[in-house]
Amino acid sequence: MEGLEHSLWLVEAFNRVFGPPVAAFLGLFGLEVDPLHAVPDYLVMVLVVAVAVPVLLRLLARRPALVPGRRQTVAEMVVQAFESVVVDAVGPEGRKYVPVIGTVGIFIFACNMIGLIPGFMSPTSKLNVTLGCALVVFLYYHAQGVRSQGLKYFKHFVGDIPALAPLMLPIEIISHFSRPVSLSMRLFCNIFAEELLIVIMASIIPFLLPLPFMAVAIFTSVIQAYVFVLLACIYIAGAVAHQEEHST
Repeated sequence: MEGLEHSLWLVEAFNRVFGPPVAAFLGLFGLEVDPLHAVPDYLVMVLVVAVAVPVLLRLLARRPALVPGRRQTVAEMVVQAFESVVVDAVGPEGRKYVPVIGTVGIFIFACNMIGLIPGFMSPTSKLNVTLGCALVVFLYYHAQGVRSQGLKYFKHFVGDIPALAPLMLPIEIISHFSRPVSLSMRLFCNIFAEELLIVIMASIIPFLLPLPFMAVAIFTSVIQAYVFVLLACIYIAGAVAHQEEHST
């Protein structure tokens, strides 16, 4: 992790203001931290994204009209893109999942892209952040499965043949718990490698050479956000599909 060196002036400024009270609060629990490093860099970047993205989306979607302008058109295209992915994976009834899936997708995309701005870093280059996103998806699709069919949802963990239940149960548990691991590691490894490559290229030739790699990084950011969203939709579809199987 230490291979990525950024001039994170915002992190330093944030810790100068909020570091002492955070350190004092942690001290109540016996945790001694340096006030100037009390808030990790990736957490500051997450807060920046969490504040900036809603503001930008609000600006895009303000004053909706029957004849959309450019800003409204962009906002509608974003919503339609997520709706298309969800509907293709889950079906027409999957539109109710668009708000959560769209939020996760936009957050991941913004976290991937912010690292291309000088003085910032991609929080998705830290495993803590990607694992947090993966756990949100993990808990959400199980919650939707339980919401759809109640506790009967957990019947698919043991299969339809009682004699095979002792074999199916550990297989299903391992399979489901491997999903957040896979989601988080895939996103983390790709964004970390991308940032590391750009930093290395910028340290060798700090002007024109990193530009092609930054273009590739933009493409990678889009693809990784799309893959994350697509897999999340597939997991939701699998959780909800059991309801349809048992009802037929």
